[in-house]
Amino acid sequence: METLDLIILFATLLFIVVYGSLKSRNNANVDDFIKGGNTSRWWTVGLSVMATQASAITFLSTPGQAFHDGMGFVQFYFGLPIAIIIICLVFLPIYHRLKVYTAYEYLESRFDLKTRSLTAGLFLIQRSLAAGITIYAPSIILSAVLGWNLFYLNILIGILVIIYTVTGGTKAVNVTQKQQMAVIFLGLITAFILIFSYLPDDINFTKAMKIAGANDKLNVVDFSFSFDNRYTFWSGIIGGSFLALSYFGTDQSQVQRYLSGKSLRESQMGLIFNAILKVPLQFFILLIGIMVFVFYQFNYSPINFNPAAKEAVTASEYSSEFEDLEDQLITIQDQKKSLASQFAKSTANDEKNLNTELEQLNRKETELRDEAKLIISQVDEKIETNDKDYVFIHFILNNLPKGLIGLLLAVILSAAMSSTASELNALASTTTIDLYKRNKKNLQEDKHYVNSTKLFTLGWGVFAIIFACTASLFDNLIQLVNIIGSIFYGNVLGIFLLAFFIKYVRSHAVFVAAIITQAIVIFGYFQDWMPYLWLNLFGCGLVIGIAILLQVFIKKPTQIS
Repeated sequence: METLDLIILFATLLFIVVYGSLKSRNNANVDDFIKGGNTSRWWTVGLSVMATQASAITFLSTPGQAFHDGMGFVQFYFGLPIAIIIICLVFLPIYHRLKVYTAYEYLESRFDLKTRSLTAGLFLIQRSLAAGITIYAPSIILSAVLGWNLFYLNILIGILVIIYTVTGGTKAVNVTQKQQMAVIFLGLITAFILIFSYLPDDINFTKAMKIAGANDKLNVVDFSFSFDNRYTFWSGIIGGSFLALSYFGTDQSQVQRYLSGKSLRESQMGLIFNAILKVPLQFFILLIGIMVFVFYQFNYSPINFNPAAKEAVTASEYSSEFEDLEDQLITIQDQKKSLASQFAKSTANDEKNLNTELEQLNRKETELRDEAKLIISQVDEKIETNDKDYVFIHFILNNLPKGLIGLLLAVILSAAMSSTASELNALASTTTIDLYKRNKKNLQEDKHYVNSTKLFTLGWGVFAIIFACTASLFDNLIQLVNIIGSIFYGNVLGIFLLAFFIKYVRSHAVFVAAIITQAIVIFGYFQDWMPYLWLNLFGCGLVIGIAILLQVFIKKPTQIS
């Protein structure tokens, strides 16, 4: 990296930290620190909700997902607008009417303290693990590509987030996330324009899409019912709806964002703003990955984008075999470049033959890349052979001009900071309100709970850093964020749906059902019963069904007056 890139990168990050700390340093009470004084307007709520969800993994992994597998991943978000509408009509009015600080406060008024504590505990388990992963995932990729020390990079991201989250609480998170989203939008638009400008002069956007379509990258919707396909229209609409309902409706890292709204209407408008913008944003990020794919139809790409893999194989006994695969790939890429040029200028009558040739070359290329992955795994099983997360960062570092590399890296680190800040803020708030304050015998002044929340923020931040620094002991962490969420979210959502809609089910039945359900879902995941996205529906339905059965057999139902 050039000096200019480093200056832009660290100046951007420093500005965000300082600005957030200064704008929100005066928090006099718990309401200010946890709910931001209920001063946020709808655009602040909407951007904050979006920034919380858009972690660094989104901007590292999604373009690579499109590069390898096409646009089908966007189906993952099809259920989000449906979920947001339900939350705006059902969840939000209840939260605002009860003036809760956390989503789990409502469960005590509907059930009892043990159900509230159990649900808050499930949230703390899954979200604390996720906080460490959202630090570690971008750190391991950036350290591999830039050669930066992984340990210090984890600590750097964690400390920057802790500084302004401890200083300003929810208001600091909301304020900084507006700046972070501005950096993210600017960086993504700039990257798209530059990628397009790097294509040959005779390749316009329509022709670029024609080339992508010929390589099966534009198949957006899959209506199959097969569990072998992780992302389909049905898994997105059904499983995605339940995941989004759980995440936006019951996860405190999201609930806390819109509870800071100036009014119920502002909160609802902020969520609807997010629902309208989220799917197009994900589509645009995937489209950037498609444009990167088209770019590499006219330029050479590595056989594996993970630089650590290349380095390890080069120093091993398999180096000559690996180089032979690279030479074969170059030959295929030369042929594909010629076909891509022809395809962009072809008529409908020529396309059938060109399609056949492209399919054969794509099949050979896939086989070569799979052989390369096999060699890499033989050299070192710990090296990540799935290189989707390295595609976009490889393009950035090897093709963008000075200055813009720093901007795009600032996008990635800003996303890591924004999602981690929301998680730490929510973890601390839940710990203070649902566990510490609720179980403390003697009530204290507001200042005591503000200081307690700051200490819990610091504590959870240190935990996240420690987990990130030891995360190399685990595998597949990039995908683990959504998997961890799906293991817990369905159960939690079912508890809330029981609370909202099935009034005759009482606390003891729900508490026992939640414990049984969590055990079954965890067991089912490790037995690989279904794709993880469907675990949200499974867990939700299971806890509702078990709770109803238990209520029938434990005690005759009684109506709530």
